[in-house]
Amino acid sequence: MSHSPGFLALIDSLRSHVKEVTLAHARERQAAGAHLVDIREQSEWAAGHAAGARYLGKGVIERDIEAAIPAKDAEIILYCGGGYRSVIAADSLQRMGYTNVSSMMGGWREWSASGAPTE
Repeated sequence: MSHSPGFLALIDSLRSHVKEVTLAHARERQAAGAHLVDIREQSEWAAGHAAGARYLGKGVIERDIEAAIPAKDAEIILYCGGGYRSVIAADSLQRMGYTNVSSMMGGWREWSASGAPTE
C-alpha cells in the first residue's frame, strides 16, 4: 500500500517517541504474558489475526483501553497491517499514561508471512 507524504511524516515524527519491537521480540514477550493487541479494522481482524491477540480497533482504543487493560504499567504490544497505525496508537496510549507500550514493526503482514500462529 502506498501511503501519503503527510501520513508518513506523521509516523516519522512519532517514531522517536515510540518503542518499536521486532516480530520475534513480540512473540517472545507475548509468550511471557504481554498483551498483544490488534488495532486494525474489525473486518481485517475477522479475516485473520495473530493467535492469542485481543482486538481493540484504532478507532476506539483510546476510549476502551482503560477497561480492557487497566494497569498503566502492563506490557502492551500493538500491531496493525504494516506497523504504521500502531505507532500512532502507541503514542496515544503513552499520552494517556501507559508506560510499557510498543508497536510491532511489520504488523500483520510480517506476522502472517512468517508462519507465526494465526486464528
